[in-house]
Amino acid sequence: MKTLLRIILGVAALFPPTARCEEGDATELRAHKSEVWCLSFSPDGRQLASAGKDGTVQLRDAATGKEQHTLKGHAGDVLRIAYSADGSQLGSAGSDGTVRLWDVKTGTEVRKIKAHANWVAGIAFSPNGLWLATASADKTAAVWNVDTGAQQCILRGHKSEVWDVAFSPDGKRVASVGKDSDIRLWDAASGKEESTLKGHMGEVYTVAFRPVGNEIISCGGDKTIRVWDMDSGKELRKMTGHKGTVYSMAFAPEGRLLSASADRTVKVWDLATGTEVRTWAERRAEVYAVACSPKGDRCAAGGKDIAILLGKGRDVAVPPKK
Repeated sequence: MKTLLRIILGVAALFPPTARCEEGDATELRAHKSEVWCLSFSPDGRQLASAGKDGTVQLRDAATGKEQHTLKGHAGDVLRIAYSADGSQLGSAGSDGTVRLWDVKTGTEVRKIKAHANWVAGIAFSPNGLWLATASADKTAAVWNVDTGAQQCILRGHKSEVWDVAFSPDGKRVASVGKDSDIRLWDAASGKEESTLKGHMGEVYTVAFRPVGNEIISCGGDKTIRVWDMDSGKELRKMTGHKGTVYSMAFAPEGRLLSASADRTVKVWDLATGTEVRTWAERRAEVYAVACSPKGDRCAAGGKDIAILLGKGRDVAVPPKK
């Protein structure tokens, strides 16, 4: 009996259990050789892209997790990825200072942009697909022409590394965040700074415009997620509950937001009230990335433990009323 028990424990150590969500199991994918820094679903929700410390971008079938393409070219970490609005291209930002644009159907590199003198930590396509915004550890952000790779304007104002950028739903504004704790809003065409939102008490790692309305969402090292009015710059809500740095966020249907944290959890929030709905997943290590498909039928998380957790939409759905 003791011998059998030792064998069972040995097998269990080789194959760690899949993390359990509150409603049903999720699939764990051992996709990368090291930390997973970023995740993104395609606009149609059929493809999941992931990237990380191993320098590769992987494209997978979102329903099955089956690998479709592995994109290689960056000479270092891939820190952030983003799909174009029509889903035909994927942009990747690397520690090698470059941005690379990929054809998602063929897996081929379309364009390489030597974007910054230091890490490119953030990347975002404009809603019309014509422009690309980048954020860098060289303390600047920039806007580029997708078709030519030419620089449209450079955004100067941050006092330290810039970690992320986002376009407003109408494409007229760019938001940038970074190590200096500020959220800066810029005119996307001219690069002129319009306003600075202050409130975070630490580095801000991710910023996003809410798809509908005029709200900006941010998260960072002070363990909070904050909601801002884009026009007035007023802080509308502060969401607390994580016990560690909040690295990334993802919008989900029905006014929900997912957040990934150093406290090893992914939480679900009600954006209207700022209240925590549930903890979707608890991981073995820090969670750096989270993503949700546009329809909410798939969600994913990844981080320090290398694995990607791929779950079904019911795992982040609103709990039934008692």
